[in-house]
Amino acid sequence: MIRAFVEGDIPAAMRLKEAAGWNQVEQDWLTVIALAPRGCWVWEEHGRVVGTVTAISYGRKLAWIGMMLVDPQFRRRGIGRSLMEHAVAYLDGAGVETIKLDATDMGYPLYRGLGFQDECPVERWSGIAGPVSLESQSWDIRPVVGVDDVATLDQEAFGVSRTEVLRSLLPGCWQECFRTPDGYVMARPGSNAHYLGPCVARDREHARMLIEMVLSKHCGELMFWDVLPGNELAVQLAEGFGFTCARKLRRMWRPGVGEGSEIAANLAMQFAVAGFEFG
Repeated sequence: MIRAFVEGDIPAAMRLKEAAGWNQVEQDWLTVIALAPRGCWVWEEHGRVVGTVTAISYGRKLAWIGMMLVDPQFRRRGIGRSLMEHAVAYLDGAGVETIKLDATDMGYPLYRGLGFQDECPVERWSGIAGPVSLESQSWDIRPVVGVDDVATLDQEAFGVSRTEVLRSLLPGCWQECFRTPDGYVMARPGSNAHYLGPCVARDREHARMLIEMVLSKHCGELMFWDVLPGNELAVQLAEGFGFTCARKLRRMWRPGVGEGSEIAANLAMQFAVAGFEFG
């Protein structure tokens, strides 16, 4: 049966994500629950949580479905479909115009069957943070003190305001959030690798300097960096820092209420996404 996700479900959710090899930590689940207390669900089977899904709304313009997980022992029983249908129905009922998600190969047929359409590829790049030049020390790079520092720039890149998501992420990574007048970057812990993203910048050089600041703090550590390969400059930066593509997913969208609406995102400004559960 489907019921609301509560904080006490996090250990079970962590077990599911570990079975899938995902990178989330407990704080990621807490963040999603706080952002969407009515938009997180589990499938419970005889008192055991065997599936999860989350839906974060960015106002009525856009919502993002994520954390779609089913215990390997319970797959091919319609649990994933039921959870997805529940999430989509909830978002339609809330009047959301467009629904998006980042699809793995395993989930792709399910999402296609539910009316989701391909938008663009999205890739996970991984690499060991190596020594960097620290040219960034000569730039006017400052810590991100509050979301107001970067909210306008982020909305220009993403297409809708995700102020609440950024505000929720900031406390867990404030020592690794940097900005210039034309860009910002965040980084946070992961269970398998430190995660770089989001990163938004008006040009390649601002992105490079900001990312260099993060990498300089993690020399010798494994890092994940999720890239929209349509931004060729982001791919060039990842390659230049010694990262390689480790996973390929597909960003998908579905009209919600009405015909859906085009999101005026600026791909050229998105040098790292916020995460597959956030967009």
